[in-house]
Amino acid sequence: VQMTSMPEMVALFNGFGGIASALVATSVYWDLVVQQGPAGKVYEALGTDEAITVMLSILIGGITFTGSLIALFKLQGKLKKGAPILLPARHYITFVLLFASFAFGGIAVTAGASDSVVWVLALSAVSLTLGILLTIPIGGADMPVVVSLLNSYSGLAASMAGFVIGNPLLIIAGAMVGAAGLILTQIMLSLIHI
Repeated sequence: VQMTSMPEMVALFNGFGGIASALVATSVYWDLVVQQGPAGKVYEALGTDEAITVMLSILIGGITFTGSLIALFKLQGKLKKGAPILLPARHYITFVLLFASFAFGGIAVTAGASDSVVWVLALSAVSLTLGILLTIPIGGADMPVVVSLLNSYSGLAASMAGFVIGNPLLIIAGAMVGAAGLILTQIMLSLIHI
């Protein structure tokens, strides 16, 4: 790709990284909870830490996926020519959806194996919606900063997927990508205020 298209390519990579992490966590949940159908709660089948990590990986991965796609479309000028899209009461909507995502994840962790599927699907839907709503109010000129933050999110999602499958390399690599993305985002934000 052209060097001027690098932010678009990174946004696409971030989105695929986020959705891959969410799908890995969902597949572990599906295999160990739904298909094997153990009696009891999800946290009993997976373990409390792993159950929480699965839900967080689904949440962060979903936000990263749709947020990155919106960033890609804004960088390409295909979404309102990169202009911000400001919904009325967007802060309240975002807060309610964020609260709902934690509630759905918590309910899914403590629900029975068969009942938890609805809550995991609800968490997935809310996380995908959150990714869109968190990215559309930002203009195309600021998208490289958003892409850097989404890069951090994709690293966090990958690290959580590493915890879910018990892979230390994925945990370390994801944590490094997450930290590097946060550092780069902070540097980019400090340059904007100069």
